[in-house]
Amino acid sequence: MRRKNKRQIFENVEVVDAGAKGKTIGKAPDGRVIFLTNTVPGDVVDVQTTKKRKAYFEGEATHFHTLSPKRVTPVCEHFGVCGGCKWQDMGYEHQLFYKQKEVENNLRRIGHLELPETMPILGSKKQYFYRNKMEFSFSDSRWLTLDEINSGEEIKDKNALGFHIPGMWDKILDIKKCHLQEDPSNAIRLEIKDFAINNNLSFFNPRNQYGLLRTAMIRTSSTGEIMVMVQFFEDDQEKRELLMDHLATTFPEITALLYVVNQKQNDTIYDQEIICYSGRDHIFEEMEGLQFKITAKSFYQTNSDQAYELYKITREFAGLTGEELVYDLYTGTGTIAQFVARNAKKVVGIEAVPEAIADAKANAERNNIPNVHFFVGDMKNVFNESFITTHGKPDLIITDPPRDGMHKDVVQQILNISPEKVVYVSCNSATQARDLELMKEDYEVAKVQPVDMFPQTHHVENVVLLKKRKDPTQL
Repeated sequence: MRRKNKRQIFENVEVVDAGAKGKTIGKAPDGRVIFLTNTVPGDVVDVQTTKKRKAYFEGEATHFHTLSPKRVTPVCEHFGVCGGCKWQDMGYEHQLFYKQKEVENNLRRIGHLELPETMPILGSKKQYFYRNKMEFSFSDSRWLTLDEINSGEEIKDKNALGFHIPGMWDKILDIKKCHLQEDPSNAIRLEIKDFAINNNLSFFNPRNQYGLLRTAMIRTSSTGEIMVMVQFFEDDQEKRELLMDHLATTFPEITALLYVVNQKQNDTIYDQEIICYSGRDHIFEEMEGLQFKITAKSFYQTNSDQAYELYKITREFAGLTGEELVYDLYTGTGTIAQFVARNAKKVVGIEAVPEAIADAKANAERNNIPNVHFFVGDMKNVFNESFITTHGKPDLIITDPPRDGMHKDVVQQILNISPEKVVYVSCNSATQARDLELMKEDYEVAKVQPVDMFPQTHHVENVVLLKKRKDPTQL
């Protein structure tokens, strides 16, 4: 029989560091690490453990003896319940410090890499209202706050349009104001909710799978264009058109007004037909005169301003002269490929998602970039000797894989090709470090540049330039 997890209380614990996944770190009296969820480095707290493992505890602060000088007052009324901006109570300069530290620690401890002097993390000029895409979920049985539960009053307003409570797939926190996306994002979301309630449009029940309104997505672009997509569960044309007509009339600035009827068990839309209700089925993002068509299914970096900075760093690290053949692995919609193409002889992009490659080809044609070529397929299968023979051996490889990093077969293929330089862009420096360790006998780390794409969160991007070693045996 499984033993119950016995909770413990530790008093006067000093919070000494910030760790992975946004958690902070203290030390138990026996020296074991305590991962905490509601503190800032520099706090002195009493801790109640929630989990006990062989090497560490997890817990939360129940009493604060000393508040850290690194603390600031969160701007969002939903902080502490919504899990979207967990570092909102930490000053931005300190957020950057711990992000930089995490990147360097991962590269050294996981990758066992010798690093040059790491360049200071590039912070974001916008610390709020920086996202260009937000997704909100409807629920007819919203998450109740502790104050509401303790009030003893009957809760009649149970509808919500907001975010999932962390770790709870069927609980939605109703959002009054989100500080992540610029106006008119909040106005559109609140209008959808109010109109739905006033017109008896039912909100989704994720546990029992019923209700009309399922999710709403809002995308904005640096060009001022707006996309709104409403996902319906029930296929009720009259009610659907009632809401969509109201949105089109109330917000004439919406460039692309879309909907989807999704009656699957999950919210994913990649296998669903997107219907354009009014306007066009896409918006445009722009960067250095290049236009990128963004559809409801397109991947595009969610912080447009910092994406531009990230791509400039990638291009600078590439150091192209105009004579190089470049491979762009995990190319997505081909943004990086097109961004560096004017400095290269030829760019070859590879991506597993067919719709992304279709967007990449259309964008390259629109931007009149003839020297980029895109191919679709699973990276570990497509990126093989036959492909190299057909398209040429690259002088430079740019790779920007998903959070899980590169498949070991892809890493091995890069080593087999042995280009002079590799630029590795990553949203997860832990898996980046794992991959780089596999390459360290052949490549040295020449430059490291962390980039903060997501202020108020623990997430951080990192760009590494690898250069081929002159003597592979010399570590």
